[in-house]
Amino acid sequence: MSTDFSIRPVGIPVAALPIATSSAAANDAVRTDLPASQTVSASDAGAAARNDLYSQNVSRQVVFNQAAASFVFQVVNEKTDQVVEQFPDEAMLRRRAYFHALDLSKADAERPLSTDRSA
Repeated sequence: MSTDFSIRPVGIPVAALPIATSSAAANDAVRTDLPASQTVSASDAGAAARNDLYSQNVSRQVVFNQAAASFVFQVVNEKTDQVVEQFPDEAMLRRRAYFHALDLSKADAERPLSTDRSA
């Protein structure tokens, strides 16, 4: 059994049709010359992509929410101490806290009452 993963043709090869690179409408179109202020040029593909979504005055922190019993990831503005972004959001935390409270109440209800076995 072969260990390579190449694809080999089976049967009679099919003739490849030439592909037209431009349409008739593009060939018959009127050439337009725009002023430099209205032209668009392609961006440099070699330029490094920026990955800073926020300015430099933010901090990232992780907080444990006890009511929801889950971790909360936050991006906080250091100057104003306001939360810029948070995962999970407030609605999800409220749902988790509600279901966590339900789970705790079920656990309390299922726990058998202690019985005095001394005689």
